[in-house]
Amino acid sequence: MKLLQINPVVRESTSTGKIMRGIGDLAMASGWDSYIAYSRARDRIIPHTSKLIPVGDKADLAIHALETRLFDAHGLASKRATRELIRRIEDVSPDIIQIHNVHGYFLNYPMLCDFLGRSGIPVVWTAHDCWLFTGHCYHYSSAGCYRWKTGCYSCPLKTSFPASWLLDRSDRNYELKKKSLTGMKNLHLVAASEWMKKEMSESFLSGVPCTVIHNGIDLDVFKPSNNEQTKGKYGINTPHYVIAVASIWLKEKGFDDLMRLAGLLREDITLVMVGRMTKKQGKDLPENVIHIPRTSDATSLAELYSGAVAFLNPTWQDNYPTVNLEAIACGTPVITYRTGGSPESVTEKTGFIVEQGDIEGMTKIINDIIGNNSYLCRLNCREYALANFDKGKCFCDYIDLYESLAAR
Repeated sequence: MKLLQINPVVRESTSTGKIMRGIGDLAMASGWDSYIAYSRARDRIIPHTSKLIPVGDKADLAIHALETRLFDAHGLASKRATRELIRRIEDVSPDIIQIHNVHGYFLNYPMLCDFLGRSGIPVVWTAHDCWLFTGHCYHYSSAGCYRWKTGCYSCPLKTSFPASWLLDRSDRNYELKKKSLTGMKNLHLVAASEWMKKEMSESFLSGVPCTVIHNGIDLDVFKPSNNEQTKGKYGINTPHYVIAVASIWLKEKGFDDLMRLAGLLREDITLVMVGRMTKKQGKDLPENVIHIPRTSDATSLAELYSGAVAFLNPTWQDNYPTVNLEAIACGTPVITYRTGGSPESVTEKTGFIVEQGDIEGMTKIINDIIGNNSYLCRLNCREYALANFDKGKCFCDYIDLYESLAAR
């Protein structure tokens, strides 16, 4: 059996890179051959356990980016790179094709969908975000836009990724995606959350089979720790701290809300924010906020999670945030907004859910956690993580799905 995965990037510092590595390794342990096709211009060739297939070049990426910016034509350029990938698919002759993302100035999705539909090869496509069923955006929750249910037009997120500076062709993009994806009778969708599955069921993808496979994490890395030097290492001088983590701090990830929350925290609590910020964001931080652009490794991040009173996730748009899983696995309860799939990893024993914008509610919960004996809560968090967040189960679920589709 041969498995081919497709994604713009392959490096394991990305969530999709980690997932592809895990799926590929388990497939090979099951006796399969594993291949990964990725954008040569987006990632460098690196040693990997799977056989790598670099596609396209910097010229393809540049032209694709320009067509996206000027003509709102994301996913409609890179014809040469797509023909190259199609030739490689024909050479490999895989039994299963797993697509993670094609957006990212990488491939021409109508060409690829047409070829894959004619090939008859079972195709599993994981919706890591909402781009598959919208006319432009990769997530719409923060804008409160639900035109994708009936047909996109006049996109309020036209200048957001994948940004278009001039034209708005969200209506045509919507119809083209609908035609391309629903025309693939060999397509099986994977949603990382029940929320994402529900959203897709209300889109033009409602007739496509869909399976929910939650993301998992490495429970040997993300586990409770008692490193007494963690607070001193990062200059945390208060008895307590709460933590929030994002790859890049945006308004949609709750940056503005966390600034408001910092003003409500007691003097004995520090807010630690991990992730990249703009110069302006970093310059204007309140005194009780410590910014850590990035940790040196996952173990250091786990230590920060472990020492925190709570993990805060005031996100306004999310599918199934891995940071929630990481915090819970480290024994730290999560406080999150009722947004997308974020609450799905939070139970009454592992955290708290508040409505979007309820900063006062978050603050009260933080104070309540400090005022109570939290040992039992931390123990419950770890036990729940062990039962539900193991990345190995996530990868096994993918392999089981592939085998069932290949057997038909």
